[in-house]
Amino acid sequence: MSERSERKKGTAELRASRTAVLVCQARAVADGRVAIGRFADPIARQLLHADERAAVELARGNVPRRWQDRIEFEFLAATTDVLVARTVAIDDAVREVQNPQLVILGAGLDARGWRMPELAGVRLFEVDQPASQRDKCTRLGELAPTADSVRFVPVEFGRDALGAALNSAEHDRTRPTTWIWEGVLPYLTHHQSNSTLTEIATCSAAGSRLIATYSNRLPIPGAGRLALRILFGIARRTNPMSHERHISAWRQEQMRELLGTHGWRVVSDVDQLTFARGLAIPVRRPQTLANGRVVVADR
Repeated sequence: MSERSERKKGTAELRASRTAVLVCQARAVADGRVAIGRFADPIARQLLHADERAAVELARGNVPRRWQDRIEFEFLAATTDVLVARTVAIDDAVREVQNPQLVILGAGLDARGWRMPELAGVRLFEVDQPASQRDKCTRLGELAPTADSVRFVPVEFGRDALGAALNSAEHDRTRPTTWIWEGVLPYLTHHQSNSTLTEIATCSAAGSRLIATYSNRLPIPGAGRLALRILFGIARRTNPMSHERHISAWRQEQMRELLGTHGWRVVSDVDQLTFARGLAIPVRRPQTLANGRVVVADR
């Protein structure tokens, strides 16, 4: 691999890790404060470094007086609304079927395997880029999982075969699997989404369930990305969306057709605003949540 390719690869891995940190921070902000009794993630804070926790404490406090701090505060608070709504929706769908295997695609700093007692008898497979997984293992330290076992499955998406990687990790195709595909679809082309679903289908026995999040429209258009870049730049803060490139959106009928083509029957497809209102979350940006959806499909 050329030096230039190595640099590109390293940059991509760093970007993926930054996104995972943002999501983990949002869960830490919400823990014990938002949707109490329905949402909890005491593990999230433990997975963050000291400087990352500082941003969490800022967002959990009063609205800052300094406008530079206010920008970071508002952005993380808005992200928290989205994360709580979709986390509760996904967790509920996981609990409903209680399959013996759970695969999380693009796992990042997901803490389900360490915070959900319902996974006590479940074999968990976390699929992500190798560098992201090394970082997560360092952050986990000696933290014991609640899942029966955890297998880290390194996959360079778009290059490595998902099915082959899961086979190497001893995933059992003859047993039902629950799949979580959270926060990934907006970054994939329609072709890439279709290819991934083809691989998932080959690994899914009858009784399997797929839980995915997707958007009806691109959440941050070009003008929005530019505005964020300017604001964070003036405030001299790291822009968490600087490398985010949402490239695909789906209509409900498109998603139903796509899943049906691969043998999945949609049992629910609900927008995140509906979930948020059901949890009595004070929503700051209702249209953003209304555009995001959680689809659950069985086979």
